Amino acid sequence: LNMSSSVMNISEHLSCPLGFGHYNAVDICILETVVIVLLTFLIIAGNLTVIFVFHCAPLLHHYTTSYFIQTMAYADLFVGVSCLVPTLSLLHYSTGVHESLTCQVFGYIISVLKSVSMACLACISVDRYLAITKPLSYNQLVTPCRLRICIILIWIYSCLIFLPSFFGWGKPGYHGDIFEWCATSWLTNAYFTGFIVCLLYAPAAFVICFTYFHIFKICRQHTKEINDRRARFPSHEVDAAGETGHGPDRRYAMVLFRITSVFYMLWLPYIIYFLLESSRVLENPALSFLTTWLAISNSFCNCVIYSLSNSV
Repeated sequence: LNMSSSVMNISEHLSCPLGFGHYNAVDICILETVVIVLLTFLIIAGNLTVIFVFHCAPLLHHYTTSYFIQTMAYADLFVGVSCLVPTLSLLHYSTGVHESLTCQVFGYIISVLKSVSMACLACISVDRYLAITKPLSYNQLVTPCRLRICIILIWIYSCLIFLPSFFGWGKPGYHGDIFEWCATSWLTNAYFTGFIVCLLYAPAAFVICFTYFHIFKICRQHTKEINDRRARFPSHEVDAAGETGHGPDRRYAMVLFRITSVFYMLWLPYIIYFLLESSRVLENPALSFLTTWLAISNSFCNCVIYSLSNSV
C-alpha cells in the first residue's frame, strides 16, 4: 500500500507526456521511468567503454579524428550522467522551490552537450576532407595544437549559443519534459528556434553533406583511375599502388559517415518536432517524449557503430 501511494504521488506531481488520462497515468510513468533508466545505463556504460579503449590503446591516438571521437564520447557520457536528473526525479520526486532553475539548467546542459557532438561530427568530416583532398600538406594543416584549439572553440560556441535561453528568450530545445514547470511554463519560441537552426543545425548539416559528397566523389574517381591502370598495365606495381591509395581513407570515411547518418536519422524527428512546436503548428506530448529520447539514444548508438564498423 505504501508503494502504491508513493507511485500515485509521483504521478500526481510529474508531467507524464505519454499519459492519456488519470486511469493509466501510473503505468505510463513507470514506462517512462524504465525507458529513461535503461537509456541512462546504456549511455554511461557504452561511453565509459569507448573512453577506456582509447586510454588502453595508444595506437588509436595516431588518428587525428580520435581527438573529436573522444570529445564526443565525453560529451555523450555527460549526457548519460545528466539523464540521472530526470531518472532520480521520476524515482523519487521532491517538490523543491528551485524546480524552474533545475529544469533550465538540465535543458541547457543537454542542449550544449548534443551541440558539441554535432559540431564534432562536422569537424570530423572536414578533417577527412582535408586528408583526402590535401594528403601532402595534411600534416602541416592539421596539428595536435590546432585540434585542441578547435575542440575548445567547439565547447565555447556550444555554451554561448544556448545561453539566451536563461534570459527568457525561448527554450533550448529539450522536450518530453519530466518536470511540470518545464512542460507548462517554459515554452518554445519560434525566433529562438530559428536562431538555433541557422547557427547550429543548418551549418553543421551543410558542412557534412558538402564534405562527404566530395570525399566519395574523389574516392570513386581514384578507384576508377586505378582500375583503368590495372586494365592497361596488369602488374604488381599497379596493385600495390591501388592498395596504398585512398582505400583505407575511404573505409575510414565510411565508418564516420555511418556514425553521422545515424546521428541525423535519430535527431531529424526531434528537430522537425522542435520546429513545429515552436511555430505552434503541432503540440503532442507523446511525440515530444518519443522524439526527445530517440535523439538522446544516439549517445549510445555511436558506441555500437564503432564496434560493428571497425574491429580496430
